[in-house]
Amino acid sequence: MVVGTQWGDEGKGKFTDLLARDMDMVVRYQGGHNAGHTLVVEGQTFKLQLVPSGVLYPHVTPMIGNGVVIDPRVLLDEVDRLSAAGVDCGRLKISGNAHLILPYHQTLDVVAERHLGRNKLGTTKRGIGPAYADKAARVGLRVQDLLDPKIFREKLGVVLHEKNPLLAKVYNRLPFDIETLANQYLEECRPRLEAHIADTVGLVHDALEGGQNVLFEGAQAMFLDLDHGTYPFVTSSNPVAGGVCVGAGVGPRHIDRVIGVTKAYISRVGSGPFPCELTDEIGDHLVDVGREYGTNTKRRRRCGWLDTVMLRHAVRVNSLSDLAITKLDVLDALDPIKVCVAYEVDGERRDSMPYHQSEIHRAVPIYEELPGWCTDLSGVGDRAALPREAEDYLRFIEEQAGVPASLVGVGPGRDQFISFSPVS
Repeated sequence: MVVGTQWGDEGKGKFTDLLARDMDMVVRYQGGHNAGHTLVVEGQTFKLQLVPSGVLYPHVTPMIGNGVVIDPRVLLDEVDRLSAAGVDCGRLKISGNAHLILPYHQTLDVVAERHLGRNKLGTTKRGIGPAYADKAARVGLRVQDLLDPKIFREKLGVVLHEKNPLLAKVYNRLPFDIETLANQYLEECRPRLEAHIADTVGLVHDALEGGQNVLFEGAQAMFLDLDHGTYPFVTSSNPVAGGVCVGAGVGPRHIDRVIGVTKAYISRVGSGPFPCELTDEIGDHLVDVGREYGTNTKRRRRCGWLDTVMLRHAVRVNSLSDLAITKLDVLDALDPIKVCVAYEVDGERRDSMPYHQSEIHRAVPIYEELPGWCTDLSGVGDRAALPREAEDYLRFIEEQAGVPASLVGVGPGRDQFISFSPVS
């Protein structure tokens, strides 16, 4: 499986795409269309939100697991765009147990975030949180409900009986009409999705028992995890490695490799603590050279030097077997390069992640400096061709993390990477 080790946007899509060429099935196990993967293939850019990265390979079965929340309109629009680009989406399978994001979820997301004012969470306003909240409250509608119009209308009526007064009396918004909403999804979305809806848990286990290669991909990352992230500035699901067991229906013994993706620096989008954030010209350089703007939201990301305190914690929580390091080339012109190796909190050195949120907000990074390489790495395809300083930087990351790097990205293209060990 592939998991992000920071606050998302590490470039998971590129390496998921790379690994997918040796897979039979690629499964998305959590999140929604609040995250995007950008892939550059033969000069053509694909921006995926819900469809798993493996869709670009004709031999791969792309699958959306039960842990994902799905806006059917967004999914169908993505399928249409991929089809127009010549990508066959006929193999796509969708779990009947995945929950639906409906228009009232998005409305609630917008008004609730606005209501928080200065305490806003930085949500993408795509309805992700409210959909997961309904799932936990056991009033959510699932993909399989689309297959039974009577059940769909009944469940929609129950939930709107609660949501409409809330929208009208608390947020001064117009209520949703049950029949209009039901007809829209049953008449427009159901016919196109029906052939893709499946028992994905059964399909995954059939593949595993048949000796096939299965890759699990998540959205967001470790420090946006609902339980292990910088709460409350997190997503509403579990991107960590353990989330795959619930979100795809597989047990831990089936997972034999967990690849943690990390940028050669770090970024986050939206609100929340960020000990290594740079607000100077170096931070601007990382944003500009790294093209640090959200795939979906276009929001500017906050950037800083690599934080190995966070990385070591990610290794622990996810049982990482190896690292995939992206965007090493973004550091080409910087000298020296700093790496955060510990925090200072109230005058005390901390080598591990503080558990208390107030301490994370007060944490001051302790840096070590390494020399830069001041060389264009975008054309390097072999480890032996790396400048010594770049090799030393990668070795330093490995030592700090305690696990080896197996893949290193040196550009946005599909083939712009260095393999430190066999990919499959």
